[in-house]
Amino acid sequence: MPNRDRSEARRAPANEPDWLTLGQAAKFLGVAQSTIRKWSDQGRVPAFYTPGGHRRYRRGDLETFLERSGPGTREQGGPTVLIVDDDEGTRAHVRASLEAEGFDVLEAASGPEGLTALEEESPDLILLDVMMPQMDGWEVLRRVQEHGGAVPVVMFSGQVDNAAGEAAERARSSASRSTPSS
Repeated sequence: MPNRDRSEARRAPANEPDWLTLGQAAKFLGVAQSTIRKWSDQGRVPAFYTPGGHRRYRRGDLETFLERSGPGTREQGGPTVLIVDDDEGTRAHVRASLEAEGFDVLEAASGPEGLTALEEESPDLILLDVMMPQMDGWEVLRRVQEHGGAVPVVMFSGQVDNAAGEAAERARSSASRSTPSS
């Protein structure tokens, strides 16, 4: 049997329509209708409009989108966010939420891995867990600030106490003192 590529294997039988409604396209891609609506508004998935204002999607465009967006590909679409968290489930949930909104996402499972990722690519935002083994989020933040600290950092934790709040305030204050005023 000849070796067919994935796109040929996914092509619809001749009796299926070439143009799909919003609901059909969402089902074809395996996403919610609101997600494909956002993607078409962002220009990631081409949409055509009927005279009545309804969206229609060409099956071939959806197949191309799947090939570009599949595992192992990285489409540069939106701002890049680096998630640094030792909890794999949290990273997966945050990644899915951000990618659905058009962000490119990088992940790191530890502080040292996060710093290595920063050396390889500069994200537009870092989401940083406070409590991690090896190197906690405060140490990662300190090292990011030492190297220019131009990337905004949002820190989060599953546990909050007064000491963590005070440490956050000290880090914020030291960052604002080291930033030149305009």
